[in-house]
Amino acid sequence: MSRLYPTLEDMKVDQLHTAQVSHERAITGGAQLQYPHPGQAVPAPYTTQPGPALYPSLNDYMGLHITPEMMQEMQVVPSQGLQVGLRQTQSGQTQVAPITGNNLGLARAEIKQGIREVVLCKDQDGKLGLRIRHVNNGIFVAFVQAGSPAALAGLRFGDQILQINGVTVAGWSNDKAHEFLKKADGQRIEMAIRDRPFERTITMQKDSNGFVGFTFNNGRIKTLVKDSSAARNGLLTDHQLIEVGGQNVVGLKDKEIGEIIDSCGKTLTVTIMPCFIYDHIIKCMGSSIVKKLMDHSVPDL
Repeated sequence: MSRLYPTLEDMKVDQLHTAQVSHERAITGGAQLQYPHPGQAVPAPYTTQPGPALYPSLNDYMGLHITPEMMQEMQVVPSQGLQVGLRQTQSGQTQVAPITGNNLGLARAEIKQGIREVVLCKDQDGKLGLRIRHVNNGIFVAFVQAGSPAALAGLRFGDQILQINGVTVAGWSNDKAHEFLKKADGQRIEMAIRDRPFERTITMQKDSNGFVGFTFNNGRIKTLVKDSSAARNGLLTDHQLIEVGGQNVVGLKDKEIGEIIDSCGKTLTVTIMPCFIYDHIIKCMGSSIVKKLMDHSVPDL
């Protein structure tokens, strides 16, 4: 099944709709909308005047004749015994997850498919604690300093910045983006962020010896063990470990990464990025800065 990737325009329309609904409720004193609970009747759709519907009804969708019986069969109702295989995301969506995947690591590593708005303010030195790099005409977060305004706002390595203070940044150079941020009002900087589009998260299960079946060097995945959990779940070589259990490991020594892996329990969640993209993002970045100052805090839920 293909994923839906909401756009920047979707976020703006949602903001306008929310503001309009709030304004109307403030004027009319109307009660907050309540969604029907399971077992309750669903109210009829609101229409302003009779006439042809804007969209075709489901029973006539794409020229198909769908009977009520067929619609009943299409309603997926998970059995009580499989509830453990479902998880609720922070955005309110229900996702199918591994039976053993309802853990903190999977929740912390969740890559949301929408656009989120981030508001920052500069620190007393006029800094954000943020460095960015352009990749394929996009602007991406390359460094987040521990304890900085960028870290406190929840920015993460690999996030794509779509807008800064309402200005679209596509095609900007590193220098232009940094200069724009330098001149921006330090009291409030608004960004539209797409969550780590070059990264993907994989959940694996350790065997009786505590292994999942891959080796890495300088955070780069080098080999996969045949028939291991890593191989079965689609881990790939020539990919960089970005997060383990949702915690950023960029710049950490392999021994430190290994200790985090060991602490994750039986279920291990890793977030990876193709090495050629990772190398481009951190190019010209001082290794000492990444190793000493990169934010490696555990994300709050």
